[in-house]
Amino acid sequence: MDIREKLEILADAAKYDVSCSSSGSNRKNKNNGLGNGSMGGICHSYSEDGRCISLLKILMTNACIYNCEYCINRRENDTHRATFSPEEVANLTMNFYRRNYIEGLFLSSGIIKNPDYTMERLVKVAEILRYKYYFNGYIHMKAIPGSSQDLVKKMGLLVDRMSINIELPTQKALSILAPEKKIADITRPMGNVKNEMMVYGDDRKKFAHTPKFLPAGQTTQMIIGAGRESDLEIIKTSEKLYNNYALKRVYYSGFVPVVKSKFTQGINKTPLLREHRLYQADFLMRGYSFKADDLLSKNDANFDLSIDPKSNWAINNIERFPIEINTASYFELMKVPGFGRTYANRIIEARQFRKLTYDSLRALKISTKRAKHFILVNGVYRGLKFRDKNDLKVLMSAPDTKNYQQLSMFDVG
Repeated sequence: MDIREKLEILADAAKYDVSCSSSGSNRKNKNNGLGNGSMGGICHSYSEDGRCISLLKILMTNACIYNCEYCINRRENDTHRATFSPEEVANLTMNFYRRNYIEGLFLSSGIIKNPDYTMERLVKVAEILRYKYYFNGYIHMKAIPGSSQDLVKKMGLLVDRMSINIELPTQKALSILAPEKKIADITRPMGNVKNEMMVYGDDRKKFAHTPKFLPAGQTTQMIIGAGRESDLEIIKTSEKLYNNYALKRVYYSGFVPVVKSKFTQGINKTPLLREHRLYQADFLMRGYSFKADDLLSKNDANFDLSIDPKSNWAINNIERFPIEINTASYFELMKVPGFGRTYANRIIEARQFRKLTYDSLRALKISTKRAKHFILVNGVYRGLKFRDKNDLKVLMSAPDTKNYQQLSMFDVG
């Protein structure tokens, strides 16, 4: 099999791995090397369904010793198999980089022989790129669960970002769909990576020449929908991962029934809108101090696809609103649908000089299209008239609200 045939097979096999963000690294060129990684990340392009395809994104191999029920590369699946050597991956990366096709590498792999053997081959790719070609560009690799701590550490000193995929959001789903994998083999290296990042980070404060360890941090990915789990179970798992392992991101990959399995029979492809709602909720937890239990409950365990999670939370807690923007705290403003850090800061700064009105907000270029249902501006309410929470949810979900009645003062009667 020639290199082009391998590339076609292994690039296609990598398309289901979505955890390939590149922001956060500032690896600089040195010793007359080639390329560099900046804090702004590398240039991205996206497929029509929103998946990132910005890097040279390939698998080392699509052969695998595991037989996960959801995976196209599972051991028993009848598919064309191919395997790159470390030298081939490194040469491809450099050739593509020199032609300006890519600005970095995202490399994952099926498991061949055992986790340590596969991990050694991935590390070898990074060593060739860094030490033979002096490549200082962005490298993101997937660590292999179950591999040794020494290999994980070695990889962390060579690459910019590492992902250790949690695979499925619950232990129950993992036991059914990937029984050969153990949750401890996944979380243990996450913990090791967190500890190493802390140690090297502390050392760099004391010693200028301390090498960087994963300057862009670690991420993970979970498949959603394959285990019939609820959105609440998913975001609770994400919350735990963020709290325990200092992850940069959790990526959500909607289940696609690419292989037949009795355990996933009858499960359709996960809607992209469900992925989108989970990403929105994830952002609220990372950037707005929301908790999983704030957004969903056992009695309401899945997101309403017709409305975003922040608006849904605000409607379910309508007794907290409307808030007067001239007196509300920064954190109260951050809870208002349609307001974020930028708007909240503008409001806090501007009201030091005068009471704000709707004209003031317009001058500050602050949109109130969604926020107007939850705020008073100098005592004035311009949101929609509604009878109860469900009524407001229907009104906000409507594609066109211009014909609904507007109020000058808050009134829910």
